[in-house]
Amino acid sequence: MKADSGNANGTEAELSDSLKTFGAVLKALREESRLTQEEFALRVQYSAAYVAKIEQGKRFPPGDLPTRAAEVLGPVAVKVLTAAAKSLTRRAGLASWFRQWAGVEEEAISLYAYECRAVPGLLQPEGYARAVFERNLPPLTQEQIERQVCARLERQELLTSRPNTAFSFVIEQSVLERRVGGAAVAVEVIDHLLRVGQRHNVEIQVMPLQQEEHCGVEGQMYLAETPTHQWIGYTEGQRSSNLLTSPNDLSVLLQRYGKLRAQALDCRATVSLLEQMRGAL
Repeated sequence: MKADSGNANGTEAELSDSLKTFGAVLKALREESRLTQEEFALRVQYSAAYVAKIEQGKRFPPGDLPTRAAEVLGPVAVKVLTAAAKSLTRRAGLASWFRQWAGVEEEAISLYAYECRAVPGLLQPEGYARAVFERNLPPLTQEQIERQVCARLERQELLTSRPNTAFSFVIEQSVLERRVGGAAVAVEVIDHLLRVGQRHNVEIQVMPLQQEEHCGVEGQMYLAETPTHQWIGYTEGQRSSNLLTSPNDLSVLLQRYGKLRAQALDCRATVSLLEQMRGAL
């Protein structure tokens, strides 16, 4: 996923500053109520790690945070938090949309991904992530590359920190055949997929090069089920991203994803194919 790579026109820096300001406001209000992060997280039904990242300006706050905090922080504090959230929303752009999705990812109880462009961000080993950012246009500075690689690897902690979340990935074989970064990186990717795919909460399926019944021609998609069993979708294009919450849109994406899982190789066949590809490198 490339939406978390930021851009070079100042929007990312501006957004980062505003996120840090929002986080500082939330922290001040929480401390004024004499609550630890853990106590506040429990009362608003978010994880303590998620609250910590919001306060640090590393995550875009979810839209319902002020509502959840109403009984915890009091009406005056919530007015302040709501005003801060509205100010942040007015700065929304490419980076903010991804930050919203990153927040959804962290709370999801089911997370589905279909990728036809690149290895999903949650499955990228360091070498692959670095190769992706090194080929970014406009070019990134070395400092930006390091920051983005670190952020991407940090997100992958979800696979281990949320063992009760069901992760499903469908990846086009062509993505792996492309060998972004060279043969050595391709080997690293396949070894990583084989290793992560052994986790009991992770399913990885490869869509073979030849599949006449393929229903994913409209592009990649990401789907997440929230703790309240609502579904949220996420799609990307060139310089654009969308969060999808309409029941009609989500019905379409869920139907398509279900069909893609049926059309892709099952997990055992995927392992066999990956091992064959590994042996050919």
